[in-house]
Amino acid sequence: MDPKHLNELVELEDSYWWHVAKRNLVMSLLDKHFAPPGRIVEGGIGSGRNLMEFQEAGYHVTGYDIMQESVDHVRERGIDDCHVHDLHQPWPLEPNSTRAVVLLDVLEHLADPVTVLKNAYEILEPGGGVVATVPAYQWMFGKWDEQLGHYRRYAANELREHAEAAGFTVTWQNRWNSFTFPAAVAVRTFDKVFKRETETPEFPRVSSAVNTALLTAADCERWVMNKFGVPVGLSLVGVFTK
Repeated sequence: MDPKHLNELVELEDSYWWHVAKRNLVMSLLDKHFAPPGRIVEGGIGSGRNLMEFQEAGYHVTGYDIMQESVDHVRERGIDDCHVHDLHQPWPLEPNSTRAVVLLDVLEHLADPVTVLKNAYEILEPGGGVVATVPAYQWMFGKWDEQLGHYRRYAANELREHAEAAGFTVTWQNRWNSFTFPAAVAVRTFDKVFKRETETPEFPRVSSAVNTALLTAADCERWVMNKFGVPVGLSLVGVFTK
């Protein structure tokens, strides 16, 4: 991650609709499938806002990130069990010692995501598992993805195949963020046609009213996801069980 993007996360993760909505979704999935107590490990900790939420929910939290700046920032927020670690390398925890692993928009950054999922599998207790989110639709891959260091955007079957190759059972998988899909397609198409580039990838700023409206849309979508599923969405979310 570019340190500039970490600074943006620090600024936005508490209140920006995309981060809050994703965190709400993940918390609901953890509560349903891998409820506390127990250890939860987050790979790719960003600003640490998710770890703070997990800790408040009753988990013992551990975080790994490749960026020293990220680890330092999270420790400054009072979460000491955070470490610089390449997720491709075996994770320094005992087998069967972890209730849940969270990989939120991380797998697309990895050269070998199956190896990373296998490392997660090794530390999980039987019945524990992974909650993961990834960007969807390889045909949308563009400059934004390149700037963020993405290797890929995921097809639904590819995410499932990676999880199963690591030994997991895919308990649940769905699409997420359908309500901004049309706008995102329009913007990405415009950028490709006119070759518009930005110096750094940034989340578009919105007013407080729009932020609240988007959070409400995300809450409604989450209800639909649980009842019927969502046919399109900018992201995929999966629950993988050991």
